[in-house]
Amino acid sequence: MIVVAGEALIDLVPSESGALAALDPRRGGGPYNTAVALGRLGSRTAFCSRISADAFGEALIGGLRETGVDVSSVQRGTEPTTLAVASIAADGSAGYSFYVEGTADRLFSAPDRLPDGTRAVSFGTCSLVLEPGASAYEELMRSASAQGVFTTLDPNIRAGLIPDADAYRARFKSWLPSVSLLKLSEEDARWLGGTPREWLASGPSAVVITRGGDGLIAFTPDGGEYSVPGEPVDVVDTIGAGDTVNAALLHGLAARDALSDAGPAGLGADGWGELLRFAARAAAITCSRAGAEPPYAHELNAF
Repeated sequence: MIVVAGEALIDLVPSESGALAALDPRRGGGPYNTAVALGRLGSRTAFCSRISADAFGEALIGGLRETGVDVSSVQRGTEPTTLAVASIAADGSAGYSFYVEGTADRLFSAPDRLPDGTRAVSFGTCSLVLEPGASAYEELMRSASAQGVFTTLDPNIRAGLIPDADAYRARFKSWLPSVSLLKLSEEDARWLGGTPREWLASGPSAVVITRGGDGLIAFTPDGGEYSVPGEPVDVVDTIGAGDTVNAALLHGLAARDALSDAGPAGLGADGWGELLRFAARAAAITCSRAGAEPPYAHELNAF
């Protein structure tokens, strides 16, 4: 079982016309997209979050169930669903503005226990920024790591939601001893400061950096450095691409029985090459579609 912990929200995405008044609601949120992608790839997955009981929340729950994701760890609330308004640049990259005050996902509380058979827990994005939920997710991260569960972190920085950048950077560093796999974009790496080698020294077993069309690169504590180019694709938008990478990495590591602190280092050049190429292919398919629509297993040469 892979557990994904974090927010679920509604992305309001410009329609093909690009008119401001034409915004299509799409199910989203980094952790939510990761859970859906894992379900589509065939991984046994559970989602751990707090979701509104409003119509948007029901749609979010429905999307998880459609892909076979276990929702028994989802808390429900009467508060509204968080909204994110997306703007799409000419190159397909997405920017966001958020409506988060008084929303359901911010009131998440850490569960007493993880689902039976949990092998990994994935964290990231807004859920680690917006209090009081952020502290609860942090508590869950630290407790899962202390129990020997493989943990992944994708900071997926949304700078507009972070009131004190220096405080967040310090908090990020404090998480690293509890992180098994750190995945982040080049943009996030620049914003956070530091280097993969510095982050590895604090605890992670691997760091993976996404470089858009230029592909992915992985770093391991033994000095390993493995890279693959991006997959050529006609980009519609990049919404959900990084979340798809998260899911592909977790799915591939699970298939190789490498969801352990020693697992990533043991892959070697061949293993990392195959895993990163798989993640690049999955992300490319997502980029070829509007909104966060990760691929199904039958669309890939899945592990």
